[in-house]
Amino acid sequence: MDRVLSSKAETGVQGLDDVLSGGFTRRHVFLLEGSPGTGKTTIALQFLIEGEKLGERCLYISLSESDEELRDCAQSHGMEIGDGIEIFELVPPESLLDADQQQSLLYSSDLELGETTKLIFEAFERLKPQRVVIDSLSEIRLLAQSSLRYRRQILALKHFFSRSDATVLLLDDMTSENFDKTVHSVVHGVIHLEQLVPDYGSERRRLRVIKYRGQSFRGGYHDFIIKTGGVKVFPRLRAIEHRTSFERITLSSGLPEFDGLLGGGIERGSSTLLIGPAGTGKSLFALQFVNAAVQRGEKAAIFVFDEELGLLYARTKSMGIDLEKLHDAGLIHIEQLDAAELSPGEFAQRVRDRVSTYDAKTVVIDSINGYQASMPEENALILHMHELLQYLNRQGANTFLTVAQHGLVGDMKSPVDVTYLADSVILLRYFEALGKVRRAVSVIKKRTGPHEDTIREFKISGKGLTLGEPLSGFQGVLRGVPNFVGERQPLLPLTDEDGDHS
Repeated sequence: MDRVLSSKAETGVQGLDDVLSGGFTRRHVFLLEGSPGTGKTTIALQFLIEGEKLGERCLYISLSESDEELRDCAQSHGMEIGDGIEIFELVPPESLLDADQQQSLLYSSDLELGETTKLIFEAFERLKPQRVVIDSLSEIRLLAQSSLRYRRQILALKHFFSRSDATVLLLDDMTSENFDKTVHSVVHGVIHLEQLVPDYGSERRRLRVIKYRGQSFRGGYHDFIIKTGGVKVFPRLRAIEHRTSFERITLSSGLPEFDGLLGGGIERGSSTLLIGPAGTGKSLFALQFVNAAVQRGEKAAIFVFDEELGLLYARTKSMGIDLEKLHDAGLIHIEQLDAAELSPGEFAQRVRDRVSTYDAKTVVIDSINGYQASMPEENALILHMHELLQYLNRQGANTFLTVAQHGLVGDMKSPVDVTYLADSVILLRYFEALGKVRRAVSVIKKRTGPHEDTIREFKISGKGLTLGEPLSGFQGVLRGVPNFVGERQPLLPLTDEDGDHS
């Protein structure tokens, strides 16, 4: 009994079918273009191997790579080219490589192009495959020698395949000096692959669907990687597609004084930005919410860009939060990220996976400074962060972001302004009083309800965070050098046993 196939030919590439709204429309010709090294051959092999899994006959027509090279490529990814895939090598006969055998009265390209087309048609008629890959068009373009002959050749291929039930994928490495977009107007759809090389770090790859007749698709650029197992695409996140319903309750931080400063706590499904100079305790405030979430029986995910995990474990354990124990117990997911090796799309996908599969209700990104390093364009960072925060909010997750400002006291600047994206903004500051460097915290924004407009001192010790009474007797705390104008001193006592654990 023949298996009933869907109207779309799935690509076998994780994430690409999402971009293409299901895959390639069957019985049409598509173009996959990109410079050498962008992953065209790997995607083509995955496309055919997926067809073989569905019981389809598949044909790989190679004008540039040998059978052995293709099988080695598949093997390097842990893939196997089975009996359902035939590799047909189209290489020039040895006589054409002999200078004495070259045609003198006729252009050799006239014979070679016609012979090449004839061999392609014969291989197809013999196998009658349902999936075909032709690699690559650059060879046909060179044989054609002119744009007109090349266009006629592509049209001939299209009309030939249109009379069959085959889904055809044409590969083009764009290496011709006179590269034109003739084939764009002929084929049913076009996917363009790019490889970007930053000043530092590994290369970045992305793709874009330029054209897809009669079919909606996910537009814009989508990051992808090539790793063992093949190509993996990270579809561009659109938060509007991921709306869920949940109860918007107020969640406690676990510190009554901090909750008071926040007007009771943080609302479910909101984002919070912790901003201040290095060492003020931004990460610790975020981890305070993680600890409170675990106490409520919820899971949390922490993404660390700037700090080595071993140091973070040791530092937080001395303050009463044993992250390593929580991680080993499966209560939190914690991951150290390398901004030089990570694309923004891959990072967004990792966060999504933690929320959708791990059911994390608290997400910490520490810090935006590290995240920005993976995306030097500030405008792109803002757009990525907007979609990611909107997605997390709509999943009922609470997000905590940290941003380190330049400077220690006085006027400080942030490397990127994301304060307007967050629902709540918590400002941390150093200030000097009585010959000591102290820390202060204030809430300067909260969309979801009222909050204290005061400034509270806090200290970090082996007991964790301790918040004091509002600093009502001081002026200029946020500038770093306050003036005492009150009648009593509201500062927290600094004892030797508390120490400093920043």
